[in-house]
Formats: sequence, C-alpha cells, structure tokens
Amino acid sequence: MRLTRNSATSRRDFLKMPLATGVAALVPGQARAAAVAAASGRRTLMKLGCQSAPTNDTHLQYLARYGVRNICGYPEIGEGRLYATVDELKRMRDGAEKYDITIDCIAPPFLASTPVDQTLHPAIVLANSPERDRDIEALQTLIRNCAAAGIPAIKYNLTILGVLRTGRTPGRGDAMYSTWRFKDAHANPPLTRAGRVDADMFWERITYFLERVIPVAEEYRIRMACHPHDPGVPPEGYQGVVRVLGTVDGLKKFITIRESSYHGLNFCQGTVAEMLDDPGKEIYDVIRYFGTRKKIFNVHFRNIRGHRGDFQEVYPDEGDIDFVKAIRVYKEVAYPYLLMPDHVPLAANDPGGLQSFAFCYGYIRALIQAVDQMG
Repeated sequence: MRLTRNSATSRRDFLKMPLATGVAALVPGQARAAAVAAASGRRTLMKLGCQSAPTNDTHLQYLARYGVRNICGYPEIGEGRLYATVDELKRMRDGAEKYDITIDCIAPPFLASTPVDQTLHPAIVLANSPERDRDIEALQTLIRNCAAAGIPAIKYNLTILGVLRTGRTPGRGDAMYSTWRFKDAHANPPLTRAGRVDADMFWERITYFLERVIPVAEEYRIRMACHPHDPGVPPEGYQGVVRVLGTVDGLKKFITIRESSYHGLNFCQGTVAEMLDDPGKEIYDVIRYFGTRKKIFNVHFRNIRGHRGDFQEVYPDEGDIDFVKAIRVYKEVAYPYLLMPDHVPLAANDPGGLQSFAFCYGYIRALIQAVDQMG
C-alpha cells in the first residue's frame, strides 16, 4: 500500500488498522510473523535517540527539551589518548543522568566517518603495523572501560573515503539537501594516501580488526556497531578504493566474519537505501534480513529521495521510504535500540541544524508512540 494524498486509505485510518491486517497488506508473505506479534500484544522496545555532539549541559538540556532520553555520548578524553577512562565515561554518564538521559552507546575518538587523508589515526584501515595493533589495543581498552562504566555499545566506522557527496540542492523552504550524483562526481579523482585498495585487501583489514576486537567485546558484553560505507560506488571502486561495505551483500558478509551476538551494524537506513536501485520497495526486506538475525544495534533513521548513485538526503516525511511501514518492520523484528536522526537538511536560518533535528525528534517520537498502539 502506497500512502499518498490521493490514497483511499488515509494515514489516520492506516494507523488504526490491527497490526496483523496492516502488515499483511503491506508485506505479502510476512503476515504470519506479524500476526504472532499482534497476538502476543508485544509493545515496541525502540527508543528515540540522537548522536549529535557535544555531550555537555547545554546540549543535554536541548535534547531533554524535545524528549530525547537515550543518546550516543561523547566523553571528554584526555589529550593524547584514543580511549576514555572509566572516570571520564562515568562523568559523562552522570552529567546526562541529571537530565534523565541515558548513554546507550558511545563513539571512539577515532574510527569515525572522516576521510583517511584527514584523520590522525588511519592505521587500522591502512593496515599499517605496528600502529594498527596499538590502535586496536586502545579500542580494546575502551571496550573494557565501557563495561565498567555501564555503557553497553560502541559505534564505529571502517572507512577510507569518508562520506562522499557532490554538493547540496534546494529543498522545501530554505532548506538545502546533501546530494550525491555519481555522474557529477570527479571523473578521475586523485588517490588517497591509502592508494589502491581492492576488495580482498579491504576484507583482510576488516577481518584483522574483527578477529582482535570482537572476542574482547564478547567477553565484556559490549555491542560493536559498524556503519556501512556511505555511499556505495560502482563495483570497480572510486578513488582507487572498492567500498566493500557499500552493498547489502557486503554487509551480509561482514556480519558473518566473526560470528557473535556482540558483532553487528550501526544500521544507517539512509546509507543502506542509497545502496538500492528501488529503495522504496527494497529497504523493508533488508531491515527484516538483519533485524531477524539480531544484527541491528543502532538505526540512523534517515530518508532519501532517489536511488543508488543519485539521491538527496531529505526530511523523514518526504522521501521514498515510507517511515510508517519501516517502523512497523522494526517492530516486527523486535528491534530494541535507538532510532536516531542522522544527516539533517541545513538552512541558513538554522545554524547547526538544531531546528531540523528537533523536527526529526518529534516525527520519530510520534511514530514510536503510534506503532506502540498498533494491534
């Protein structure tokens, strides 16, 4: 069922449908699982979250104002260290608790979405030893410290190229939408300092990392959530790099390399949609695939307009992904963690995107409340 202004079934009536009826209409072949969920009276476990920084009093007050009670936190880390101490983590956690906010995960001060030529600690993705062993050891220490501080998850990136975009295009009002059109990208871009990295090379580096990190995460029961490559590029790569985590098949391979209930995905729904030829139809089964395997540890609940190689990042209510349908699938697979805005549209009169984020908070919070009442 495609919900449009001209649809015979209004969104209001749609939300009143019994869960089994609505999902049966939307997802042929999945009605039985949905009916079981409806019969059990299962309520959603999802939580509105955010990963915006910094984690200080001013920003925590802003988050609390809009009902954000669960976040990815950013501890203040002493200069020169790649990990937060237990005291630094507890200080951040205690500061958040003053506003009734819980730290559900953190991001390390490296392994971010930064392009390799701009990061100070590239050794893991460059396969530079012994430096990568030193950086892995720092991450292992962070895992242990998170366990001691009561923080259950870490999100991270394993990227060389960072987030690729070709510019911004006008959106509604004065908003500007981040855009990627492969046809407009540099036809012969210079290589990064990584040089040429084919698929086998990249998988070797990922495997080396996982074999040393996931056993520690499993021992200390800390979920490790990896972000996909944003966006996917042609199979031959871009800037000399094959983006192995830029396809759904690549993500399927990734979760099997080191099997563990603590090894999974920071499932950026926007980035995964960017991998697909028809995201408005395909994304729901992708959510279902990883969700039923309990490999989604965090969701960037972001919408796009377009498809692989040509898209804009838009507000959640206007893209090609039906967010009502998407959140019902997350409930169907009993996803229990954060739904967070990610790359929000920007506007000259909204410095830092705080207004756009606030719109997303309200939209996601309402969806969670609505899906909680379905069935």
